[in-house]
Amino acid sequence: MRYEIIDAFTDKLFSGNPAGVCLLDKWRPDDVLQSVAAENNLSETAFLVKQDGYYELRWFTPILEVDLCGHATLASAFSLFHHEEKAAGEIRFKTMRGMLAVTREDDLFYLNFPSRPVEPCSMYPIFADALGIAPTAAYLADDFLLLLDSEEELRSMKPDFVTLKQIKPIAGLTSDNFGVIVTAKGNDCDFVSRFFAPNVGVDEDPVTGRAHCSLIPFWSKRLDKMEMIAQQLSKRGGTLLCRDLGERVKIGGKAVKYLSGEIHI
Repeated sequence: MRYEIIDAFTDKLFSGNPAGVCLLDKWRPDDVLQSVAAENNLSETAFLVKQDGYYELRWFTPILEVDLCGHATLASAFSLFHHEEKAAGEIRFKTMRGMLAVTREDDLFYLNFPSRPVEPCSMYPIFADALGIAPTAAYLADDFLLLLDSEEELRSMKPDFVTLKQIKPIAGLTSDNFGVIVTAKGNDCDFVSRFFAPNVGVDEDPVTGRAHCSLIPFWSKRLDKMEMIAQQLSKRGGTLLCRDLGERVKIGGKAVKYLSGEIHI
């Protein structure tokens, strides 16, 4: 199978979020897909099978399948736009979360994803224990969203990933398929964030599209803005162009190819 690694939400190599992209002629058994993702050892590997007018798309971390992934969707679209779909303006994906679309405008790619507004939730003491700093507010959709007072607090935060994994039983969650978004108002952009998901095998994700399905409606309401620029403050870092569309969100970014090859299975 053709295999590429694409750095998403960046315009330069060795930054953004690297995703594996595997184009299949047909679906292989789930244990094979999981083994490939584990061997790749990236936060997500995307697997695609072409259908009539769209692509089926699935995402795997090194240890399990997830239900939504932004950067690996952008990476998949980037690969397809440069190979199978050179003349296309939009690519549609059938996923566990319904139909998703990616459009391109010159060197920018825009994800059209479902909005995931958060609701206030309990301020569990483990949040402060895990982050080393007490959030000012806590919210929950499919992921937790924790608010800090400043970008400086977010940058300096050194989370304890073993403690973070204990949020699941304390919060009474039944699935490992969740993460913890930590966010603050940005100094040089509208808002900043970091994303942690040790329960799915990703301690800190470099740049996270799915997190922005919640961050965009959250900050759109707080800032009274429909269009925003966001930065994810991981070591690799990334920039996202954000637009609140109501029931949907639009997430834009660039991407670059790091590797092309073939997987023999």
